[in-house]
Amino acid sequence: MKFTLSWLKDHLETDADLAEIVAALTDLGLEVEEVIDPVQSLGAFRIARVIEAAPHPDADRLRLCRVETRPDGPDGPVEEVQVVCGAPNARTGLIGVFAPVGTHVPGTGVDLKPGVIRGQASNGMLCSERELMLSDAHDGIIDLPADAPLGVRFIDYAGLNDPVIDIAITPNRPDALGVRGIARDLAARGLGQLKPLIVAPVAGTFESPISVLIAPELKDKGCPIFAGRVIRGVRNGPSPDWLQKRLRAIGLRPISALVDITNFFTFALNRPLHVFDADKVQGGLRIHPADGGEELLALDGKTYTLGAGQMVISDDQGPESLAGIMGGEHSGCTEDTVNVFLESAYWDPITIAATGRALKINSDARYRFERGIDPAFTLDGLEMATRMVLDLCGGEPSHVVQDGAIPDTTRSYRFDPTRVRGLVGMDIPEADQRATLEALGFHLDGDQAVPPSWRPDILGSADLVEEIARIASLTKLEGVPLPRPRPGVTRPVLTPMQSRERAARRALAGLGYHECVTYSFIDAASAAIFGGGSDATRLENPISSEMTHMRPDLLPGLLQAASRNQARGMADMALFEVGPVFAGGEPGEQSVQASAVIVGATAPRDPFASRRMVDLYDAKADAEAVLAAIGAPARAQIHRTLPGWFHPGRAGVISLGPKLPLALFGEVHPKLVKHFDLKGPVMALTVLLENPPLPKTRKTARAALAVSALQPVERDFAFVLDARTDALAVINAAMGADKALIAGVQVFDEFTGAKAEAQFGPDRKSLAISVRLQPLERTLTDEDIESVSAKIIAKVTKATGGTLRG
Repeated sequence: MKFTLSWLKDHLETDADLAEIVAALTDLGLEVEEVIDPVQSLGAFRIARVIEAAPHPDADRLRLCRVETRPDGPDGPVEEVQVVCGAPNARTGLIGVFAPVGTHVPGTGVDLKPGVIRGQASNGMLCSERELMLSDAHDGIIDLPADAPLGVRFIDYAGLNDPVIDIAITPNRPDALGVRGIARDLAARGLGQLKPLIVAPVAGTFESPISVLIAPELKDKGCPIFAGRVIRGVRNGPSPDWLQKRLRAIGLRPISALVDITNFFTFALNRPLHVFDADKVQGGLRIHPADGGEELLALDGKTYTLGAGQMVISDDQGPESLAGIMGGEHSGCTEDTVNVFLESAYWDPITIAATGRALKINSDARYRFERGIDPAFTLDGLEMATRMVLDLCGGEPSHVVQDGAIPDTTRSYRFDPTRVRGLVGMDIPEADQRATLEALGFHLDGDQAVPPSWRPDILGSADLVEEIARIASLTKLEGVPLPRPRPGVTRPVLTPMQSRERAARRALAGLGYHECVTYSFIDAASAAIFGGGSDATRLENPISSEMTHMRPDLLPGLLQAASRNQARGMADMALFEVGPVFAGGEPGEQSVQASAVIVGATAPRDPFASRRMVDLYDAKADAEAVLAAIGAPARAQIHRTLPGWFHPGRAGVISLGPKLPLALFGEVHPKLVKHFDLKGPVMALTVLLENPPLPKTRKTARAALAVSALQPVERDFAFVLDARTDALAVINAAMGADKALIAGVQVFDEFTGAKAEAQFGPDRKSLAISVRLQPLERTLTDEDIESVSAKIIAKVTKATGGTLRG
């Protein structure tokens, strides 16, 4: 939303300077994006006189001009400079606009420097309108009247010293799409007083030959009111200079007086209007939903095919205008227009937005109607626009014709002065609160506040608090610590599951993984691969075809992230995510996981041969580290009952018994690696954070370290086993032989392959373990050690069917 400072002061009586106004606008929530101050771009250009314009001795089309300048103003010293000028109208005695050396010329982008042109010195420039970006005229330099004051800044003389302010408007503030709405906010802040808006009804002198009719199905919703009047005998010439300057300042091209008047009301009062050439309208105007298939040549020169239900204004010949969006070329005004129909209506924001979006039309009218303008100003806007047409174009107005009625937007909300303290934390006296709301146009009746018709965004008592705090300035809000609910040390506020998630996140980050945050939605194909993709997890209104289902696992998003990184040259990576997954669409069918993927090598290349490809043992070690960090039981089983996205022979499940999995780890199935377009070995792990049992008692500190003063004893055992026997089965069996004495079991040798089979028989291997015995009460005797050893051998033999290697 652009406007000039002088335009703002038409509605705001204020002594505030530009800097104060700009600061206040941003503080009020109307963020200033840009301030275009002509002083900065055109302040160096001053009025000067050509003392003499003589022919250039070496160029027929150039002239040597002696220019009288006054760089310090009209009362400053006179200086004379020579300028080489190629303008055909350069002559002795001409009063023009001079740019001294060092000036940046906005129309050309050139910084002026002393120069020599065909052997003659040139120090400055006599400027054309295009060089000052005033118009496209460049056939000659600016020629001012003889009484133009020398030394005066050209922007002051020409009235161009009007700063332009460009503010960003949030969708909930349609009232700020007019200069008057902005002035109202500033007046409520205390930067001046809002000037009264005078609406003087214009009496009609004849009946309008054009009638208006709203289709019954649109009166309740699409178009509650449509009004207009014929003005005959107008002169549609150029608009006055003051109006053209304002429109140009905000980036609009002046077209004609009638069109410029409608643009003026759009930006000044947030009241879009439209003017029909009445002589081109056949019969009356009818507002109705399109049947579908009608075509309209709009004012932008494009032909649009209307869809069924889109609102259109038609006469007896057919569509003449897209309601609330853009007029038609056929009934548009031209220089030859002498009779016009001026219309003012209120259109449903949702319908306008849907039509504009479907037809891909952006216009100032659509931008305002789809956000919601002031319906109560419909007839007043028509009267004010009629007055301006009569003043600028002449003519004779008819009586107003109208169908429908202004919609009733009256509503009230409870005004509670104490809520400002509770919601915002600001202490504002009740009298100031009431004064603020009244300055913004609210009507207060006891403890009820009635919002004005131009504020459709006020929908509750909390919005009243927001308005009061916004006008008072949220910069005055001081940070105050929240009161403690009880004295002493604050109790933990995280739930056990939240603490577990945090521990898992910190553990994976400490292991060198980079955290990802991916969408909870994935495509149907990926969801089906990971056991999901059913209608129960399908979204009703997905963002895109790649986000149609709730994710059944975290790995699809991580694998997609890894693929995108590899496509950008990152071959090796370790990524993790902690978040929810969904088995269905009902409550209770959601769980939390911590998943990670490792791709490529464990380290960059170096001269020490430390680089190797990742394998399943990397994933296993990291999964065990996460389980340890979240407090899962240290002793667990590993089996191979795996989902289909893991390699069947290079993965495992860490579990407490056969039905309580704690974590999955291993190599990703080659088919999935190909599906996600990944290269290199890809390992994955998933920790099911909700499955490990929580401790029965909560401890605020770690248990004391128990260290025995007695020397430990280690014994080695080698067993001949079936080649398919897991090492973990041997370890668990040995650990269970004597839980009090056995402190640890480790595998230190495995003998497999053809030589092992030749020695022990087909499908046999040898596995050697080291068992550490830690006495707690007395030193172990040989008999104690032999007894424990016998138990170990018996346990392993029973659990695995193996025998002690001789």
